[in-house]
Amino acid sequence: MMTDLKAKKRAKKKLIIESIFIFFIAISPFLYKMYDYLPEDPEATISFLGITIGNGGFEDVSMYVWFLMSKIVPLYLMVIWFMTSKNWWYHIILIPIAMYAFQLFEVIFDSDDYVDTENIWWLLPICMIIIPIVYFIRIKLYDKYVHGIDLEAIDAELQSLKKKQMTETESDKVVDNQEDGSGHAVETKINSQSFIKACTKLF
Repeated sequence: MMTDLKAKKRAKKKLIIESIFIFFIAISPFLYKMYDYLPEDPEATISFLGITIGNGGFEDVSMYVWFLMSKIVPLYLMVIWFMTSKNWWYHIILIPIAMYAFQLFEVIFDSDDYVDTENIWWLLPICMIIIPIVYFIRIKLYDKYVHGIDLEAIDAELQSLKKKQMTETESDKVVDNQEDGSGHAVETKINSQSFIKACTKLF
């Protein structure tokens, strides 16, 4: 009963999250075209959720919002793709996600007159981490499904062999201990018989 309840809650939560994803995917073209409905006056500002947005160093607020949406929309679409992808190479999506995130950060917080300039160098550490990981996964899958080399199966077989050898070693030790014990018992018995015979001769 508890298992069914947990499964229902999990399914409900999944449905809500996927519905949110679908909503944002559906409105992405409208978010991107939002700039068409904004003022082109250089001094104009807009207020959204209590946040005042100016021209951000661009010619007007319309161009600034256009530039923001050209980064935000692909960024959250990439994030949704990354979170829902079941492909083995989905980690590589982190690279364009990082690219758009760095560009968005540069647009909002950088006071320079130029944008999309040096953020490519910020991607190098991320690429140096993600690309080898994806390549390693690719090699592992290629060995398994093309060459028929299953590293996990080989490792499991080695572990099984190791356990078997340990079991045999422990069995040998038990046998040796039993033999030592029986030998000691025989020796004790012989000594006892010799002692009795010696006493008989004396009396």
